[in-house]
Amino acid sequence: MGNISLFQVAVLLASAAFIAPLAKQLRIGAVLGYLFAGVLIGPYVLGIFADADRMLHVAEFGVVLLLFLIGLELRPQRLFAMRRSVIGAGGTQVAVTALILFAMMAAAQYNWRYALFTGLALSLSSTAMVLQVLKEQGELEHRHGRLGFAVLLFQDIAAIPMIAFVGLLAVGGADQATMTWEGALKALGALCAVILAGRYVLGWIFHLIAKTGISEAMTAFALLSVVVIEIIFKGAGLSPALGAFIAGALLADSSYRHEIEADIKPFESLLLGMFFVSVGMSLDLKLITDVPLKVFGAAAALMLIKAGILFVVGRRFGLDIAGARRFAVAMAQGGEFAFVLTGAAIAAFVITRDFASQINVIVTMTMVATPLVMLAESWWTRRKAPVEQGHAGHDDMPEQGGHIVIAGLGRMGQIIARVLAARKIPFTALDGDPSQIEIVRRFGGTVYFGDATRADILAAAQTDKARAIVVCVSNVEASLRICELVRKNYPDLPIYARARDRRHVHWLMDLGVEHIMRETFLSSLELARRVLLETGMSRDEAATTIRMFAERDRRRLHDDYAHKTDDEKLVESAKRHAQELADLFASDAPENAGIDDAKARSERTAAKR
Repeated sequence: MGNISLFQVAVLLASAAFIAPLAKQLRIGAVLGYLFAGVLIGPYVLGIFADADRMLHVAEFGVVLLLFLIGLELRPQRLFAMRRSVIGAGGTQVAVTALILFAMMAAAQYNWRYALFTGLALSLSSTAMVLQVLKEQGELEHRHGRLGFAVLLFQDIAAIPMIAFVGLLAVGGADQATMTWEGALKALGALCAVILAGRYVLGWIFHLIAKTGISEAMTAFALLSVVVIEIIFKGAGLSPALGAFIAGALLADSSYRHEIEADIKPFESLLLGMFFVSVGMSLDLKLITDVPLKVFGAAAALMLIKAGILFVVGRRFGLDIAGARRFAVAMAQGGEFAFVLTGAAIAAFVITRDFASQINVIVTMTMVATPLVMLAESWWTRRKAPVEQGHAGHDDMPEQGGHIVIAGLGRMGQIIARVLAARKIPFTALDGDPSQIEIVRRFGGTVYFGDATRADILAAAQTDKARAIVVCVSNVEASLRICELVRKNYPDLPIYARARDRRHVHWLMDLGVEHIMRETFLSSLELARRVLLETGMSRDEAATTIRMFAERDRRRLHDDYAHKTDDEKLVESAKRHAQELADLFASDAPENAGIDDAKARSERTAAKR
């Protein structure tokens, strides 16, 4: 990173430590806070950092780590299921945006090389910006968030041939940067190497390191893996972020996935924050003050054009009006790959440095504007929500009455649906994950796309005519939101809810939910019963032990509700109930507890049949 003083390091760490929490308190989002911090400490205000470009190149490693972590969350099967969105939506957006921008630049009498380069460079959005903002808002799992990710993935892939294509635009006599057969083979070799290493080598090495029990070695190797991937892909002229994503996806099925994610996450968050600070530093305020109308006008025009195209793409690929609008606003900016493309174009003499500076400033302006525009869109949506809550973003559901509504088709929801189907009891199952819906339908299940946390979706499922609703969603906040909506709009409807833990149970009780089942409670009791049999306990004694424990635990769960916010009293209650239960078992111990080993083995054998 060149010569950097301890004072500059302190400033960077202070930005990471204080800016994000402050921005969250001000409700402007951490990304916007980082961008403003970068402007403040950059070369045009306080001048603490004079070389913003050098910082930007280093901080781009945060984007690489982000894509690696995203890859860890996406199994190859899910990627294959997303192919329509990636190729269809992503390809349409990039092609149409590039074509329209090229036509506008050509109409403005720009050289055709400048026009084509501008169309390609500005068709890309900011992967780091969009994913970070959507993650902050909890929108990555929404339909527009998943479609946005698919489009960004296509853009990251498309950036590779774009960088190679820049050489084809080079004027005569320039240092040509076209992709040769040798370069193509090198790129293909790098891609195959990462795929093979991610599939067969990385998991094996993680296993060997895990056996040593040295946690810092696991962290070091996780970071080393990403660094080596970046070196390989950069050397082959490919996108390091794409390589990291592929490696992460190939490790998604690894048993060490969660530990790898936990190890890398702090570094990713810190470096990604530094990336946004660097983007703020690189904002050329002198160019903005020299030609403000041109810069602001071009940035606004770019965002409006891209937003219009993205809105149409979103509607074409199944988003409702609100979702398509949010999708368009989130992705309307220019992206970090534009900086890479302008650097390659300058080296190939496709564009001048002055023109590249204008492109970079426009892209940076749109990135700065994105969090603000998204805040404005959220405010406007909240105001207009009652008007727009029509038939939005869900499948058509059949007219029926006396049915059961199932919210969430995960592990518990699927079992409940199968039992109801076996007894031919009508039900309407809702899930907001298209890939999950595809899996259930493939095996003959009946499920409809719809977000059950929305009142209009519950109405479309004829919840007012239902016998009961079963809330099986895994997300605690979504579970509480659904129960709150049902209690408000259908006060007499029985609610059967899945709870993650005791605290979740208490929150559900706050909403008046009476039928609550902790998701692992019964299976844990059954497993405990079998373990007791293995120790030599008789079937009757094991069954009595489990029954008494379950009764006491349920009673304690309700007793703890009175002081659910007092951790000290909850700890005291747990100790007291544990002692009472131990005393109860001691007093009820059967006289024939010392049965011989032969009888014990006989009892265990009979119990397992």
